[in-house]
Amino acid sequence: MASQCSSRRACPDNSYLKDLPSDKLYHLGYGTKDDLKSLFGDVKFVCMGGSAPRMQKFAAFVQESLADVHGISEAQSPCPPENICRSDRYVMYKIGPVLSINHGMGFSSVSILLHEVIKLLHYAQCDDPVIIRIGTSGGIGVDPGTVVVTNQPYNAEVQPYHSSVALGEVVNRESRMDEATRAGLLACSKGQSFNVVSGNTMSTDDFYEGQGRTDGAVCHHSPDDKMAFLQKLKDNGIVNIEMEGVVMGALCHASKVRCACVCVTLVNRLLGDQVDVSKEDHARYQHYPQELVIAYIRSQLSTKNGDAQSPAAKRSCH
Repeated sequence: MASQCSSRRACPDNSYLKDLPSDKLYHLGYGTKDDLKSLFGDVKFVCMGGSAPRMQKFAAFVQESLADVHGISEAQSPCPPENICRSDRYVMYKIGPVLSINHGMGFSSVSILLHEVIKLLHYAQCDDPVIIRIGTSGGIGVDPGTVVVTNQPYNAEVQPYHSSVALGEVVNRESRMDEATRAGLLACSKGQSFNVVSGNTMSTDDFYEGQGRTDGAVCHHSPDDKMAFLQKLKDNGIVNIEMEGVVMGALCHASKVRCACVCVTLVNRLLGDQVDVSKEDHARYQHYPQELVIAYIRSQLSTKNGDAQSPAAKRSCH
């Protein structure tokens, strides 16, 4: 039931939207009574991460890394960036063509946000936008600090779709990442100071049992069961486990929005369950996906501006 829309624009898979007298994007605090095209029509990149403080820092990083070279004026993006979300559920920062938003943790939170962000991109008539998740994950056979660019997202049953329940029935939606965006991100990994790999990702709706851990408050499986399952994942080319990617891949694919998932690993699950990295390493690792995504955004803006060789200037917001 896809709506009629340009092939380069977000196209929500819901023909009933056109019958609404107005549409309130409740958790963002905007709606179709606002001039969404004027407010958001220039958005090209939507960057999402779980933590609100992390996405605030990412917004400042975008401001500092891209502003001067790519003509993002203070009128377009106050310095430091301001939270323009009109509800207390999420934070949202706009830096020229970049939105930085936190999605919370898990399927429900990211699903709610994606429904409204996809509709926002649609109503604002954004041209060929891309949604990129920037996050953390548990690795399978890779060292902590490794950045994983997702090839194929899987659910907790190791199936390439996301399942949800509507009207008492299970709805399965195919989940896909955009291949061109993945390739672009990998091309930007050359010369980085950290390791970047591409592989499959499993998304679960739980951090403990859902990811095979044996250190939660309850556990019905044995350590041997866990290791057998993790080995099965590794044999299927799954490199990391997180809690949002398969939802993003399903909703974006259904709505014809390009998307990618870029997550750093904080633990090698073949060696243990607990995330036990120093505060300094944790902060450093979390910055790696941000650096890769900034390099990708810079490459895309430079290509559009015909200035692929120019380095990004810095604009301090401190």
